[in-house]
Amino acid sequence: MSSALLRVENLTKHYQLGTGFLKRTGAVVRAVEDVSFTVEAGETLCIVGESGCGKSTVARLLMRIVEPTGGRVLIDGTDIAGLKTHALRAWRRRMQMVFQDPYSSLNPRLTAGQIIIEPVENFERLSRAQRHALAADLLQKVGMRSEMMHRFPSELSGGQRQRLGIARALALEPSLIIADEAVSALDVSVQAQILNLLLDLQQRMGIAFIFISHDLSVVQHIGHRAAVMYLGRIVELASCEALFAKPVHPYTEALIAAAPVPDPTRVRLQVPVEGEVPSPINPPGGCAFHPRCPLAVERCRIVVPPLVPMADGRVVACHVRAPAADLQTEPDVAVNSCLTPVT
Repeated sequence: MSSALLRVENLTKHYQLGTGFLKRTGAVVRAVEDVSFTVEAGETLCIVGESGCGKSTVARLLMRIVEPTGGRVLIDGTDIAGLKTHALRAWRRRMQMVFQDPYSSLNPRLTAGQIIIEPVENFERLSRAQRHALAADLLQKVGMRSEMMHRFPSELSGGQRQRLGIARALALEPSLIIADEAVSALDVSVQAQILNLLLDLQQRMGIAFIFISHDLSVVQHIGHRAAVMYLGRIVELASCEALFAKPVHPYTEALIAAAPVPDPTRVRLQVPVEGEVPSPINPPGGCAFHPRCPLAVERCRIVVPPLVPMADGRVVACHVRAPAADLQTEPDVAVNSCLTPVT
């Protein structure tokens, strides 16, 4: 058994559609399907993919904001996916979240200091002096002046509000922070400041991050490993260095080829991917990417490809690029130790 800080096994979330109390006749939205990965202490795992692929749903499942349909979420070996309200309370300190919108995620009626202190007071009582000292310390850690604790969110800039959101996440001294598109709403210069802040906090405090983004340049800058999602499933998981140097899955290849490159002289890889992302209500059979994949064969239309460990340690779900017959006998557990080879 790996000593990973976070272990996610076969995480699944289906939403039942339809009318009526029981909703038995409605369709099912397969938002997340059989997702597995691990996160080590002090590591940054990035989750990337097109809008609607299930990235944010995974974040909410990990935080138990929504309840999973199936699967396990283990922190230090304890499955929090099955814990009830009272038992879950103690584990909520271990994981915190930074949301995409730095304004709507903050209470406009509270000052910055009150926003930071509020989660702490859910667990322990502090004196007025302790509250002031804690808020001042956390604001300084995220690059803000301590006197800003008396300001309301409406009096702060977008970058300052996101720093405030990070300070709130740090208040409970978590082991893992989930950042859901934490810089997508910010100016480019402010994005760089926030990313460098997260890297600095990780080096100083040893915090692990799950960083959700559709911006591959951000992922390449901040991530240690990256999981590529398509229509609710992980199709490739590898170190960021290996993923950007040589993508294996055709969808990963297409994502990287579509990313803008600030160099007009550089020859870009052309990947012929056409069509739209299928509906999660009626996903195609077999590999969900096969209607858009230029490499698809008949097997892709029938059989869902398993995640297969490759020689360089990555795992890929592709019948053409990573056929199951090429499984290693001893996959690299450091990359994704919670995945078992499919035979």
